[in-house]
Amino acid sequence: MKALVRAMSTNLEVGIVGLPNVGKSTLFNAITKAGAEAANYPFCTIEPNVGVVEVPDERLARLAAIYKSKRLLPTAMRFVDIAGLVKGASKGEGLGNKFLAHIRQVDAIAQVVRCFADENVTHVEGGIDPLRDIEIINTELCLADIEGVEKRIERGRKLLKSGDKKIQAEIELLQRLLQFLGDAVPARRAGFSEEEMLLLRDLNLLTLKPVLYVANVNEDEIADAAANPYVQKVAAFAAEEGAQVITVCAKLESEIAELDDAEAKVFLSELGLSESGLDRLIKASFKLLGLMTFLTAGEQEVRAWTIVRGTKAPQAGGKIHSDIERGFIRAEIVSFSDLMQAGSQNAAREQGLVRLEGKDYVMQDGDVTYFRFNV
Repeated sequence: MKALVRAMSTNLEVGIVGLPNVGKSTLFNAITKAGAEAANYPFCTIEPNVGVVEVPDERLARLAAIYKSKRLLPTAMRFVDIAGLVKGASKGEGLGNKFLAHIRQVDAIAQVVRCFADENVTHVEGGIDPLRDIEIINTELCLADIEGVEKRIERGRKLLKSGDKKIQAEIELLQRLLQFLGDAVPARRAGFSEEEMLLLRDLNLLTLKPVLYVANVNEDEIADAAANPYVQKVAAFAAEEGAQVITVCAKLESEIAELDDAEAKVFLSELGLSESGLDRLIKASFKLLGLMTFLTAGEQEVRAWTIVRGTKAPQAGGKIHSDIERGFIRAEIVSFSDLMQAGSQNAAREQGLVRLEGKDYVMQDGDVTYFRFNV
């Protein structure tokens, strides 16, 4: 029995964070068209706004042309607009405790950094300095983590009487972590081994979450944003921790979001851009979460499905329906590039490009898949 997919979307979330008035809510509005309030004063956003956005995937239209599909269904991801943090957030300043709790719920962080000068938009710290802004955010996240780590150490010491050597090893690891956090070094930059990182994940540390830096520039700088000295500083900082930087003009992106696809394409072309900053941000965030997509195609629909990298075929089928995973037999797979080169499913089959994969097959991004199952 072959099955064509019916969908389940991912629940993974990216939190948009930063100081007040750096363009977070403006960017969020552009991403989701959700109309989150954006104004020129701190703490405009108190409750986090959540929006679901489609992940751009040009492969869907090309598959639809081959299969003459009736509809295209891209995958989606969630963005959370979290209110601006300030110095002292970890101690409750500016409703900081509440905002930090919101960050703790997301899977990754997109930190918006102001890299534009505008006398009409106030800066909570009085001037433009992106590295200072990043340091403020990192320091507050470190301070919040310190509190949690200290509580974990205290609890561990109470259990030491049991003689469990694992508890002693955990305490020693946490004490090392405290030293880094005390120096405002995020846990993700502390150089722990993979085994140690696995132990730390149970703590749900703010500073262990993967981070993407979003440099927000002026409209007249977007075509050559790399020349912006503020962006250069952010890029150099991000390179030290192996993070990625996406450059956007949040104000411009909010205007593009109001255009239809054809108008937006012309507008971007006039700016000398091949794609919007938002598309790059969405794609980068998707990658940051360790996600990928496999594809299904037929006359009714072409669809992208979200899975975590490393997912095996039966579990990928389970994203469609639990019956597929439970009764998995084989996955019939052709890579997107092979299918495009062949020109059709039948031609790909004749050329030996369609494979039958078993339960141990690890799915690859762009696999065009039919699942065979029986329940």
